[in-house]
Amino acid sequence: MKLEIRDASFAYKSGKELYKNVNFSIESGEMISILGPNGAGKTTLLRAAMGLLNWKSGGSYLDGENVADMLPAKLWSKIAYVPQNHGRAGSYTVLQSVLFGMTNQIGMFSVPKEKEIRLAEETLEKLNIQHLKDRKCNEISGGELQMVMIARALASHAGILVLDEPESNLDFKNQMIVLDTLSKLSSEGVGVLFNTHYPEHALRRSTKAILIDHETVKFGPTTEIINEKNIESAFGVKAYIGQFETEHNMIANVIPVGLTSKDATKSEEAEDTDVLATLSIICGQFEESERINAILHEFNDILFGRMGMPHRKRNLYLISVNLDGSRKRIEELAHQLSLIPQVSCKVTYAKEEIL
Repeated sequence: MKLEIRDASFAYKSGKELYKNVNFSIESGEMISILGPNGAGKTTLLRAAMGLLNWKSGGSYLDGENVADMLPAKLWSKIAYVPQNHGRAGSYTVLQSVLFGMTNQIGMFSVPKEKEIRLAEETLEKLNIQHLKDRKCNEISGGELQMVMIARALASHAGILVLDEPESNLDFKNQMIVLDTLSKLSSEGVGVLFNTHYPEHALRRSTKAILIDHETVKFGPTTEIINEKNIESAFGVKAYIGQFETEHNMIANVIPVGLTSKDATKSEEAEDTDVLATLSIICGQFEESERINAILHEFNDILFGRMGMPHRKRNLYLISVNLDGSRKRIEELAHQLSLIPQVSCKVTYAKEEIL
């Protein structure tokens, strides 16, 4: 499944353009984040992409069909949407609300069978909110309601999930539950498109990213879009992007250090010279090793040697890869591998003085 936005521009009723010449797409198995400052139009971009708002020019296409021409029943059987503002919570129970998300499977006027009820309960269990199933939606907290709305979207089994700030109003634990669930769904073939205020969430989870920088919408691989220069340009914030080491992985982080003037002169990025590095990978399943091989094949231009062997006692695969290429390219390879569940990977760079 593929949702594609082609040469699209959006303008308010007053005629003022918000952005123009927008081009991006999301396919099955991709996880794409949208970032931008407050008021940049992140929610508007989502809503226009799904056909809830009209483009001034261009359009949105789902598997080649113009979204504007699709019947609502057909469109919403393929796309599930979790808005940021849920409006007034109804008096339905949490379980009933999740079952409403399965209308395309159950039927509008049909009574849910035991199978559908069990699937809805399993969805609540995925998000660790099964204890809420008999509570009324108007009696739970805003954060709990956010989790329920996400569960409702998951239960639809749509091919593409669109979420407007799914981590908002959630504590650290529930943020992790939601992000882990979305990452797992993406690895299983679901397309996930979401707005976020957290650049580090985008870096750690997204295969690609969209950044709204004034009237420009930038789209591409996450590590190319979310960099220090682009953050400074879009947000007016001086930030450093680095990595810290955990027991299992190197994890990207974004640290804001101060405000910058909107008209400050941006220094050119330093030339990205070639470096020598080794990449160590541990994966736990044969299916994961196949995905690793596919990604390594895409970066064959910077590979000059690899060795892999199984650890039969633990049913693990250990892979070592030698790399010679730009730091940007190596970081993109490591980033793509880090998004695979059950994979640990680390890059070790050679010291400059030995090169």
